[in-house]
Amino acid sequence: MTDTSIPRAEQTLTEETDPIAVDTQLDSDDVDDDDDDAVEAQPGSAKTATGASDADLFRQSEIAADYVEGLLDILDYDGDIDELVSAGRPMVEVVGGRLQPLVGQRGATLEALQELTRLAVFRQTGTPSRLLLDVGGYRANRRKELAAVAKNAVEKVKEHGEPVRLEPMSAFERKCVHDVVNALSGVESESEGVEPNRRIIVRPVG
Repeated sequence: MTDTSIPRAEQTLTEETDPIAVDTQLDSDDVDDDDDDAVEAQPGSAKTATGASDADLFRQSEIAADYVEGLLDILDYDGDIDELVSAGRPMVEVVGGRLQPLVGQRGATLEALQELTRLAVFRQTGTPSRLLLDVGGYRANRRKELAAVAKNAVEKVKEHGEPVRLEPMSAFERKCVHDVVNALSGVESESEGVEPNRRIIVRPVG
């Protein structure tokens, strides 16, 4: 089973990674989770646009699933774990009862668990991971809620012709909104500010 120990901060930076690797991981997360669409596999190729093969991505999801299983055992939580590859990125989904504490307020605990799981994958593969972790269907449900928020903002922009600023959101939430707005005509969206107060502005085009 994958080691579920949490590395010391100094161990993470000096013993197991180098500065270049750390910077690469941070840049990848910022681009992927906020402003860009999810990377999809290139037609006719076994590799995704990130350069990782489907086999490599599935291996990442397996490592992540083992790590999450270990955490659930330690915390005495029951849940079914599925590992898969979707839209060119590894994913782990945990379903079951009594999982809300693993999600936390507005997904804050889930985001922290995802970062720990990505680190576990990085420790074994040496490659920064774009792994997506979902617990209890939180992300799927949140996407639906955010789609409604985005469409409501677009309606206001088109009705009044003025930009609409949304409340601060996590990187995952912002990407959900960007995806909806970018699929509609006559409007555009961009992020402004710094975490944890980074938010989206929806404005008219033209």
